Amino acid sequence: MLFSLLSELSAGAAGGPGAPGAPAAGAPGGAASGTPAPVRAPKRPHALREGVARVLFATAAALSIAAVALICLFLLVNGVPAMAKIGLPEFLFGMTWRPANDLFGIFPMIVGSLYVTAGAIVVGVPGGLLTAVYLSRFARGRVGSFLRSGVELLAGIPSVVYGFFGLVVIVPFVRLLGPGTGLSVLAASLILGIMILPTIITVAQSALDAVPARYYEGALALGVDHEHAVFKVVAPAAASGIMAAIVLGLGRAIGETMAVVMVAGNMPIIPDSLLSGVRTMTANIVLEMGYAADLHREALIATGVVLFVFVLLTTMLLSVIRKRGEAR
Repeated sequence: MLFSLLSELSAGAAGGPGAPGAPAAGAPGGAASGTPAPVRAPKRPHALREGVARVLFATAAALSIAAVALICLFLLVNGVPAMAKIGLPEFLFGMTWRPANDLFGIFPMIVGSLYVTAGAIVVGVPGGLLTAVYLSRFARGRVGSFLRSGVELLAGIPSVVYGFFGLVVIVPFVRLLGPGTGLSVLAASLILGIMILPTIITVAQSALDAVPARYYEGALALGVDHEHAVFKVVAPAAASGIMAAIVLGLGRAIGETMAVVMVAGNMPIIPDSLLSGVRTMTANIVLEMGYAADLHREALIATGVVLFVFVLLTTMLLSVIRKRGEAR
């Protein structure tokens, strides 16, 4: 009898709750068969909330696209008929802008815009790229923080303030270089070169920071010093981003208006030197749109179409550069 009692106790211990393969106590349904309890799926967000969010996002995207489409439509509807009335060759390549005599040649303004933009690129790109390299790979501590704050401040200054600075500081300096009033291609190029610095610095620095650390570390492992590693390895690896920075700076320069109006001289002629006055396409629109009417007004809008084409080409060039960078 004692032997049978001990056998029952040992059998109960073997089939206890801790035994392997034993079903969990209180398991629903499948306790006898050993089936694990089903896992509940996490609760999904409310369907109505998801639907509202989708509608809001889609509406925001549609409004952005619609705004661009409406601007394009406005320019085409109002500008293309003016080009047809004036004649496209006469409008684009005409040398005289005299609305009182129905002469609407914008070629001097196109050349002036290209001159000023090229000058701004020459002034702004070297300093912007070197500053970006310094901030990305050399500046540390308080110096780097101070310079970054300065770049952010430059980006936030209104263009009219840049224009006042150019009028008070740059124009008198240019006047000392030769004959003329100082209101010139050179003055406009210098002020635009300063204005595009934040764009070039920010985009180029982001491109340099995005280069994988193994490029720099691998160069150091081969015995190259810090400067050579930065300029011979890191900078070439960020070439597409640096080109994007230059193109964005170009787009900013060609579309700038107020500062250029204040320092360029606003003469609708092809400049024969850096010290000659000049009028850009944007300045032409701003200066005359307030009193223009009929064909004169339509010709100014057509000038906006030409400017829009320049900006569109710049954007397409930027897209090509970015795609090539991603392919690499």
